[in-house]
Amino acid sequence: MAKIFRPMVLFNGNLPESVLAPPDATVIGDPIAVRSSVEYRTEDGSLLSGVWEASPGLSRWEFIDHGEVIHVLEGSMTVRPDEGDPITLVSGVSAVFPIGWKGTWEIHERIRKLFVVFTS
Repeated sequence: MAKIFRPMVLFNGNLPESVLAPPDATVIGDPIAVRSSVEYRTEDGSLLSGVWEASPGLSRWEFIDHGEVIHVLEGSMTVRPDEGDPITLVSGVSAVFPIGWKGTWEIHERIRKLFVVFTS
């Protein structure tokens, strides 16, 4: 059976609030406030999907045992892989962070994204 959810409706609701921290990412500088909701998860945890919102800031990400596909719904950020050129992601753009990707995310303005996290 398909799981259907409307990201923008979720953002307008009461999503749980927290501060970005390991193991998700390491914040570089001031704390980064986040709100998120996982709307779908397989029984074995190999795939999950939901929405995520974060305030501006700089953080380091290392996708060691999982990867992530995102679609930016609002805002912008620059991702800088350890190996490669920086890329700015804006509303309407999707990106894949494969297992093994390492680098930084610099959020310029509040970002809202749809995400799918996967393991091998």
